[in-house]
Amino acid sequence: MGKPSLQTRPSDDGMSLHTQPGDRFLDDDAPELQVDDLPPLYEDAIESANGSSSNAPLLGPDPANFPHVHLLDPFSVDAKYGTEYYLDESLDTEPETLEKHMLSWAKRPPRPFVRLLGTHSEMVDSSGKKERKTVTDFDVQVELTPYLYSDATRHIAPFSHLYTVENEELARRGTVFRTRGPGASQNIEIGLPEKPTLAEWCHRYCASHAGLKSMVLQRRFIGFDELFVRRRMIELVHSTNYRGHLQVEFPVRDQRVEVFNKCKINQWRLTGWIFWLCTLTLTVLFTWPYLFFRTKRFEVVRVDWAYSVVDTSHDGRKKYASISEEQWYNMWGRAISRAVLQKQQSTLDQHDLLMAEGAAPDFSSASAEGALGFLMAGVVAMGEVNRHLGWGGDS
Repeated sequence: MGKPSLQTRPSDDGMSLHTQPGDRFLDDDAPELQVDDLPPLYEDAIESANGSSSNAPLLGPDPANFPHVHLLDPFSVDAKYGTEYYLDESLDTEPETLEKHMLSWAKRPPRPFVRLLGTHSEMVDSSGKKERKTVTDFDVQVELTPYLYSDATRHIAPFSHLYTVENEELARRGTVFRTRGPGASQNIEIGLPEKPTLAEWCHRYCASHAGLKSMVLQRRFIGFDELFVRRRMIELVHSTNYRGHLQVEFPVRDQRVEVFNKCKINQWRLTGWIFWLCTLTLTVLFTWPYLFFRTKRFEVVRVDWAYSVVDTSHDGRKKYASISEEQWYNMWGRAISRAVLQKQQSTLDQHDLLMAEGAAPDFSSASAEGALGFLMAGVVAMGEVNRHLGWGGDS
């Protein structure tokens, strides 16, 4: 997560990842919600990108454009954070192949979320003893990935670009610890050496003779006003008369892609059962320092995916890829409130958004026919009682 950029023009070496710009300025009016206007699910967007019948730009380069390059599958994927790990000899010895894969991975966005977690504690009897236990009241998430695109179905992201680290910036440059590039301490009047490009870093990685090494692509989600959204989420949950403990978080998945050189040690470190075996037997106390000091890391390639930027050519007004934070809140507020009152523990999607449009809290559904109607009436009634009397407090 990060603050909005102070300018819309990327650095000179920045590589734009969009096909055409979008011009959406701050507009506090809530967008009119139409079924056809809803952003697609992330999985649906991936499937449409892989469809052979579509002429829209792909999330990654079309393999047909690189007849001599086979886009590889990851060796493993971190289940919690979505980090992809690659282990293939071609990425260690062919810099052109590595570069084309880096460009392909750069066109896939990070996956940011807004998460609301409500908990309370209560006393329970356990084996004849009373102890305090934490109970989850709700755990609701909304994904922000679709709003990084001005056109999600065609994967047009106006504010995404790839760049390499500056010489004066601290980063791992094929080293164990973060260092600055050559000439970073020179007087600016003398002139600084140009920083390496993506192609040059790929050549340096492949030319490195380090026994253990890795090349990292970092995706950053920036330009989102967390303070505003956190304040509105707290107000929204408190309006339901919730009395428990609320956490508003902004987790981001799929932020890193890491390439390791192919060798037995790296294969072992990326094998799940070996990792857990080392953890359970405490041998990790010896293996972790060894791997840390032996591995030379190239953390020099980054991709910024901005929710918004500040346009200096229009009096510093915020420019959005799709909708503003206020519009996002107006779109999702009712669905989030409904999910909180129903004590859901899930990621909300278009179905929840559409259901919330007709989910005004009244008891009119009691007249619905059949058991489903009575069930829905009961759910609504319980939510209204909770809203009136308070709920989720410690006991």
